Amino acid sequence: MNTTPTQANAVAAIRISSLKQGLQGDSPDAQKEQIERFASMRNIKIKKFFIFMESASKEVQPVQEAIDYCVNPKNDIQLFIIKSIDRFTRGGSYIYDHLNMQLQKHQVRLIDIYGIIGGQDVNTLEHLGLSYKWGIYSPTKKSEILEAERAKDEMRDIMTRMIGAEIRYVRMGYRVRQPPFGYVNEKVETPHGRRVILKAHPEESQWIIKMFELRCRGTMSDQEIVDEINLMGYKTRKRYIRNPQDRTKVIGERGGKGLRIKQFWLYIQNPIFAGVNSEKWTEGGVVKGKFDGLVSIETYNKANKGKLVLSQDGDEVKLWKKKLPDWMTKKLVNNPKFPYKRFVMCPHCSKPLFGSASRGHLGTYYPAYHCNKRGHYFRVSAGELETTVETFVSELDFNQKYIDDLKKFVITKWNERVENTVQDESIIDTKIQSLKASAQAAADKIKYLSSEVAIKYMEADLVKAEEEVEQLEQEKLQHVTNVNTINMGNVMKHIGYYLEHLEELLIDGANPLKRAAFFGLIFDSMPTYTQLSSGTPKLAPYLGLKRYFETSSVPMCDPTGNRTLLTRMRT
Repeated sequence: MNTTPTQANAVAAIRISSLKQGLQGDSPDAQKEQIERFASMRNIKIKKFFIFMESASKEVQPVQEAIDYCVNPKNDIQLFIIKSIDRFTRGGSYIYDHLNMQLQKHQVRLIDIYGIIGGQDVNTLEHLGLSYKWGIYSPTKKSEILEAERAKDEMRDIMTRMIGAEIRYVRMGYRVRQPPFGYVNEKVETPHGRRVILKAHPEESQWIIKMFELRCRGTMSDQEIVDEINLMGYKTRKRYIRNPQDRTKVIGERGGKGLRIKQFWLYIQNPIFAGVNSEKWTEGGVVKGKFDGLVSIETYNKANKGKLVLSQDGDEVKLWKKKLPDWMTKKLVNNPKFPYKRFVMCPHCSKPLFGSASRGHLGTYYPAYHCNKRGHYFRVSAGELETTVETFVSELDFNQKYIDDLKKFVITKWNERVENTVQDESIIDTKIQSLKASAQAAADKIKYLSSEVAIKYMEADLVKAEEEVEQLEQEKLQHVTNVNTINMGNVMKHIGYYLEHLEELLIDGANPLKRAAFFGLIFDSMPTYTQLSSGTPKLAPYLGLKRYFETSSVPMCDPTGNRTLLTRMRT
């Protein structure tokens, strides 16, 4: 029995996922014809059709516009007609229930032409003449939920098969989207079936090729090239503007414009014109297409002038982007412009100073050392700090007794190092003899073995032992070389000379980083700028030579063994 009220007012929603589906598959006209026939047989008046040409799997559902129209009491709507639940939404049971509840709240019933959605509710207490909200339900609710979930699962399966296949084909070098400017899509027979590749557009390709040729020639500015291409008749592709409510209807067109400078730059940088595809589906890299580019890779590289570079090794291609200057991507710890950053500390926090050059309003740069990121501010110009360093170094002086004691200390440490080297050589010799004996024993055992597996393992052990022997002999040779190549007579002469002419080492050196490193060796702890300018830093007892000789067993004091610092400053 039909319970639909006489001449009920209704809204009908028609949805297709894409324009292609609308033109080739379940078109809006076909859906509209089915809904109109359904309504006429049930004495339903359709006041308005809503046509949606977009996916119903998105978070913002396209049918929300039609629902808002239905719930407006001014429109007097009792029914919302759809072809099927998957034309209403593909968001699953949760989205379906949410949308349907909006209609039920305003006494608008959702129905489909296939009868999945029931036409009436059941009151479980009707026989008692009572009605409660919890006792009223739709017998078809479960089937509606199952259909909504089926629609969602179907969408996921369709998208997984379609997008997954497209991604694979893109990574193989085929085309799955609309052709870029300068190309047309062409289906060809391949080992992977009938696939799409790019082919040169008879007119557009000539403009693209000319752009690259003029850029490579280097005789014209980019704007002059743009003007030249426009004179050749360049026009952007025309695209149709469709009605948002009915995308099957064309209401205008766009395009047909000349080349702009920004678009020219995009063309020059796009590797697709060299037959190389770069997009999200290529996992951040590039793929050589199954088609010839409009220009060669050499022409592409030359036109981009080093900003983008394509390299090819067989079928493998790589796209290299121009690296940013080092000063923009990497803050140099060892910056020759600020060599004393790590060797002169901030007078406020005793932390290493920063180094940078600020730009004045006339464009002049002013290099300086500073500390302004720790809750205080200190700044001294680079020239002033380096002058302070030079003044301090020029006033350093060492008496002859200190120099003699330092030489004795160096000789003592050198003799200890030689002794340690002899001991190391003895240990290495013992290990070599043991390995050789093991190798000989393995070789003797092989003679009596008959199992191929056992022989294989014994041979592997033998090879391993020989490799270890060779490595140990090289290590022994390196130890001997290190000791024999050092002339301690010359070392003593250099120690005496540089202690008497410290300025040559710390001021006159050509490499600023080495000068600063040697400067840091003369301190027991890095001085602050205030200590340096006042001449009161704590000097190292052995001028930092502990870095080059083992001193872990020697107490930190001056060569005489006295903790009292010797006089080192001239006044």
